[in-house]
Amino acid sequence: MTKRIFRSIFTVAAVILLASFVLITGVLYEYFSNKQMDQLNMQTHLAAQGLETAGESYLDDLDIDGCRITWIASDGTVLYDSRAEQSGMENHADREEVRQALKTGHGESMRYSTTLMERQLYSADRLSDGTVVRISDTQYTPLTLILGMIQPVIIIALLALLLSLLLSSRMAKRIVNPLNEMSLDNADKIETYPELAPLTDKLKSQQNQLREQEKELCRRRDEFDAITGSMTEGLVLLNEQGSVLSINKAATKALNIGSYCIGKDIRTLSEEPRLRETVEKALDGEHGEAHITLGGVSYRLYASPVTSGDRVAGAALLMLDTTEKEKGEQLRREFSANVSHELKSPLHTISGCAELLANGIVKPEDVPHFLSQIQSESKRMIALIDDIIKLSHLDEGAEDMQRENVDLLSIARREAGNLSQAAEDAGVALTVSGESVVINGIPQLLAAIVHNLCENAIKYNRPGGFARVNVRREGAKTLLTVEDNGIGIPPEEQQRIFERFYRVDKSHSKEVGGTGLGLSIVKHAAALHNAKISVASVPDKGTTITVSF
Repeated sequence: MTKRIFRSIFTVAAVILLASFVLITGVLYEYFSNKQMDQLNMQTHLAAQGLETAGESYLDDLDIDGCRITWIASDGTVLYDSRAEQSGMENHADREEVRQALKTGHGESMRYSTTLMERQLYSADRLSDGTVVRISDTQYTPLTLILGMIQPVIIIALLALLLSLLLSSRMAKRIVNPLNEMSLDNADKIETYPELAPLTDKLKSQQNQLREQEKELCRRRDEFDAITGSMTEGLVLLNEQGSVLSINKAATKALNIGSYCIGKDIRTLSEEPRLRETVEKALDGEHGEAHITLGGVSYRLYASPVTSGDRVAGAALLMLDTTEKEKGEQLRREFSANVSHELKSPLHTISGCAELLANGIVKPEDVPHFLSQIQSESKRMIALIDDIIKLSHLDEGAEDMQRENVDLLSIARREAGNLSQAAEDAGVALTVSGESVVINGIPQLLAAIVHNLCENAIKYNRPGGFARVNVRREGAKTLLTVEDNGIGIPPEEQQRIFERFYRVDKSHSKEVGGTGLGLSIVKHAAALHNAKISVASVPDKGTTITVSF
């Protein structure tokens, strides 16, 4: 046992010593290479100055111990070389250090020299006349460095090895002696430590159990993170002090905080007082509930205490985004109010006319007028109810309507034909042009889009005006365009024309009729076809609405 420990310690010490030697050699080699290059650069600068002053004769008298001097023309031709006949030398324009010197004024490199058959360091300077003076020297090798300091290295290595031997021996004895002093029944098993087998087996068993438990915990944590991460609701788990234990993406987005919040008190991360109150209520053992608005988004908070026995161990905070729900409720309230108002108006007219007729107050010659009024308002009410039913159907997704391949140009022509009499009565020229384009859609809804857009182009126009329908393909898109030169839409109103019961010119709308739901039907029908609607309008000049499929 002692020998094994000794060998291990000595091997480690020897490896460390060897690694240190290699590392120190590498560092020294790098240091001496840099020093050698610095010295070579200084010699090159001095040679360049001398050559600038005295010319080529300076090179003949220059003798730098161990160095090779080369003078090169700007085109790479060797003008002078201290170790070779320049006439037989190849062009040096492609040498790295020469290229650098010609470009920047100074260049340096290190490579194997085919002329001298050894690895060289090169330093080059450009002269004022464009020529380059270059000095090279043999680069130190690691072996040269090692041989240069072989004596002190051997001495240090021997001392280190001797010291490691002594330390290894002492440490091995120190480790083994306590074991040798143990009362062991079977001395022949000392080497393998059989007495420790039950302990090591138990440790191994516990370690395996811990690994399995760790794997199970990791699996459950991953499952929990996957579930909570995909939730649209915000979820925050807190300990009994109110510090964040876990938080999902929806909650970090809602609270505008990052993952750094783990371990921090939730009450310090938000300035919303109702959130803090709700959390404190849950930590006190009660269920908390509140409504808050963060960043323009409405949330419903539900905080529940998490108990362990008789004490509160933490709390769970759930954040539900109720913005769309509230908007939907608001829209429903507004829609109901608008429907009630729109239905009451024709009913009042019908009721009033009928009452006058029933009481015999109306003159005989005025009876046809009152009957016409009753008929007109009845038609208006029927049209309104039909549009309301259509919108309700569209809100439900129109799941019962079948999609099929239809020719959009044919639909446009058919609907224009249905409105031709209305256009003629209004003095508006209704035309259809374009190319035959087949798209996959719901024929009834596509017809409703064309009909309502054309109907508006006729109603909100002037005698002598035009309403033009065009169907065309642009790249991968199919465009349906309805253009008119009617009354137009003010810029501030263009974003609201698709709202239910919204009318730009209410007085004009009363005159021409209409339910105020036509463009809402267009919007919902386009949405079911994943189509986009764009509006371009100038007051008193006309409107162009484009539906892109």
